Amino acid sequence: MVDPFTLDKRRVRHSFDRAAATYDQVAVLQREICDRMAERLQYIKFEPRVILDAGSGTGYGSRQLRGRYAKSRVIELDIAPAMLQASRSHQPAWRRLLPFVAAEERVCADIESLPLRAGSVGMIWSNLALQWCNDLEATFAGMHGVLESGGLLMFSTFGPDTLKELRQTFGTLDAHAHVNRFLDMHDIGDGLMRAGFAAPVMDMETVTLTYDDLAGLMRDLKALGAHNANQGRGRGLLGKGAWQRLQQQYEALRRDGKLPATYEVVYGHAWKGEKKQAPGEAQVVRFAKK
Repeated sequence: MVDPFTLDKRRVRHSFDRAAATYDQVAVLQREICDRMAERLQYIKFEPRVILDAGSGTGYGSRQLRGRYAKSRVIELDIAPAMLQASRSHQPAWRRLLPFVAAEERVCADIESLPLRAGSVGMIWSNLALQWCNDLEATFAGMHGVLESGGLLMFSTFGPDTLKELRQTFGTLDAHAHVNRFLDMHDIGDGLMRAGFAAPVMDMETVTLTYDDLAGLMRDLKALGAHNANQGRGRGLLGKGAWQRLQQQYEALRRDGKLPATYEVVYGHAWKGEKKQAPGEAQVVRFAKK
């Protein structure tokens, strides 16, 4: 029996291809989380020779990494070719014209099957891409394999409270899988250790976005490429009556004139080999941000 939450990777690729032209217009949360990840790098004294941006999207994170690690080779990898093309459009002309500046590299591939040599990467950076993996532990094992000894994995992903309002509301309509299944922070940490990483450092925060109406939330999800790609999704369009019931159910959650959309953001980093712990660094810290 097929797990209804197994992701259809062809649908994932198609959704992000279609969203490449609109992604940057609505990816406010994605950029904010990327910025918070980048802030954490200042506490880690590390100069990787090669950096892999796994799930690079339109290249926002890669551009930050090139700015911070000017001497490093940054490889962008994404499942959607249109996302990589959108990133290429952001490339400044001077990078193409100056012969002593390394060419920007982009690879179209699934992060669940990295097409890189073993031990060829010093750091893997992944901002909000791991939730699109069917087998996260196997993905971590693949990342562990391509990292060199002493290499760093730094990532963000979504936890189980993400879009809980939408999941709850859809649950009143039918038994189909409408929202992705997201793993708990502790399960992610356990998966890292089983994949061979040294004791991971994990933390979590909750961010709530607000909308005037449910249609606004659904438009943003579509523009981001965050379509329902679960194998257990309903195959037909949501009928008018079902949509009206969905809106009515979501309306019950309105507070201070706005509808909430919760995101549980999980951050983590781990080393291949002996763990390099920063001063004052705790293994697990929980905090929330409204």
